[in-house]
Amino acid sequence: MNDLPSFDTDTLDLQALLPQVYEDLKQLAHRQLARMRPGDTFSTTMLVHETYERLAPHQGKGIASREHLMAWCARAMRQILIDHARSRQAQKRGSGESHLDLDDLDVRGGVDPTALLAINEALEQLEANDPRLVRLVELRVFAGLDPAEIAAVLGVNVRTIQRDWLRAKAWIGSALQ
Repeated sequence: MNDLPSFDTDTLDLQALLPQVYEDLKQLAHRQLARMRPGDTFSTTMLVHETYERLAPHQGKGIASREHLMAWCARAMRQILIDHARSRQAQKRGSGESHLDLDDLDVRGGVDPTALLAINEALEQLEANDPRLVRLVELRVFAGLDPAEIAAVLGVNVRTIQRDWLRAKAWIGSALQ
């Protein structure tokens, strides 16, 4: 991923920037949706457009690189999918819980809405203790960035990302049990 063209972050126009990153956003959305259960009603295009609608009011203030934009979009997509899972879960009260390890989110299999909600709750609890670990999980699991890209976004070295990933997995794993 390359840096975006230079721009004044106070006057960033997401509508003008969207065509430059649209294919990247579609790939990100595709990775997100590949983790969902088969038969979910979201399409890649729907998720990209919903993400844009959520981000448009903010006009992208503070985004300095493509990685930052993708991280911002990954967080928005996570929230959209969580909202969707909550809605589905509300329709299916009483469904059985399934166990899901954080590493399981890296595979392309379907993710049960109940498990997605449990992971979201764990991330919300972790946010109070270590927000950087939450960003790491979002970037790795939801945006599909590799450790070097995550290190660039978070401004730390790759070894720190590797250690933090182990901490995040342990923390969330214990929260899911």
